[in-house]
Amino acid sequence: MTRRQVFSLVAACAIATWAGVALTQDKPQAIEALLNDYRDAGAFNGAALVAENGRVIFKKGFGLADFEWQVPNTADTRFRLGSITKQFTATLVMQLVEQGTLSLDTTLAAALPYYRKDTGEKITIHQLLNHTSGIPSYTGLPNFIKDKSRDPYGPRDFVLKYCSGDLEFTPGARFNYNNSGYFLLGAILEHATGKSYEQLLKERIFEPLRMTSSGYDSSRTLLPKRARGYERPFAGVRNADYLDMSIPYAAGSLYSTAEDLYLWDQALYGDKILKAASREKMFTPGLDDYGYGWNIRKQKIGPEKAERVVIGHGGGINGFNTLIMRVPEDKNLVVLLNNTGGTNLAAMFEGIADILYGRTPPPPKPGIATVLYETLRRSGAAAAVAEYADIRAKRPSAFDMREGQLLRLGRELLEEKRPADAIEVFKLAAEVFPVSGNPHEGLAEAYWATGDVPRAIQSYARALELNPRSRNASEKLAELKKQ
Repeated sequence: MTRRQVFSLVAACAIATWAGVALTQDKPQAIEALLNDYRDAGAFNGAALVAENGRVIFKKGFGLADFEWQVPNTADTRFRLGSITKQFTATLVMQLVEQGTLSLDTTLAAALPYYRKDTGEKITIHQLLNHTSGIPSYTGLPNFIKDKSRDPYGPRDFVLKYCSGDLEFTPGARFNYNNSGYFLLGAILEHATGKSYEQLLKERIFEPLRMTSSGYDSSRTLLPKRARGYERPFAGVRNADYLDMSIPYAAGSLYSTAEDLYLWDQALYGDKILKAASREKMFTPGLDDYGYGWNIRKQKIGPEKAERVVIGHGGGINGFNTLIMRVPEDKNLVVLLNNTGGTNLAAMFEGIADILYGRTPPPPKPGIATVLYETLRRSGAAAAVAEYADIRAKRPSAFDMREGQLLRLGRELLEEKRPADAIEVFKLAAEVFPVSGNPHEGLAEAYWATGDVPRAIQSYARALELNPRSRNASEKLAELKKQ
């Protein structure tokens, strides 16, 4: 049976059985059934925990922590968190603000004396916390992840080399999600206290909350119950690329478990870690509904889809993606930790939220990219494009048809050294999503791979027209024009 047939079977079974599952089973059983469907569709491999009214009603592992040794995931398996780390960094900063060691109005130059003065004097800690500093994010540098992320760095050396670029906009003028800002906050914490970021986390958060399965990750440490990170390309599961954990640092270096993140959630309702005024400040949405290390949005998830404030954050790091979502009004919590690369955890949260509030969740949708990959492999790119048009016209609601599906397919074709096929996929994405610059960046890369520099230049130029903020397109275009 092909992967496409498996996905079709999963979707058919889910549609047939899910109509009444949330109404006929209790909530934990309904949640397990939903996540089993995502697991069977190849869309979830990890651990989940759900709390209702502050009490854990469900926790379980799904799939494998180690594919080579066939070790299963459990509720206490340790996963890399990625950007969920940012809320812990923000909490440490707010603790120092409470103590008077720092102020939210303290400038970057004052908090970190070795930082460049011309820009550092214009940026405040508040702007670092809510991603409005204007500093370029190092993860947005062209080829940074590919070429630089295996090399270890100390915080000061890394700050001077990769977090000190010229400002992209006036501080405070707009929101731009920024890993450099949180790396700098880690360096500020160390300078202000004379202690390492890792030590501060342990002393100020993990030990007081008895989060004994959480910490600053390192590949050198022997870590019991550690999940390995994998990617799930269309051809099958593979090991994720190596990443030195000094690179994500205070922006994304932590590991934890679903159970420990429940302890963290509960602590945020009291004063043990932060005072009420500090928590209120951290959970106040600024530009793009971002507070300090948290997204704060109103979401239609309650009875009759009434709006509730949802506070959460996702994370993505080589081989892992994660999500923590809190509904403070009802003290509900959903934690999803996945160790097979990127997947749609937001859809899983929405399905679980439906169950918590007495609604029947929709079944998982297979990704259109998987279907197209099978067709492309068997019959060529033209057949895949034709199939996409047919599905889009006749049954789009049966599949995940988001832009990211086509972009992922195009990128994987490039990795497989199939740029001609990638070109057709990116052309399709540009046609279907005409106001997005992303397909044109992919198209430029594919043309470049074939040696067609003039078309690569045209595509990068078009990408910049649609998204003038794309640093990758800007720098790649300049490089090509020099050639």
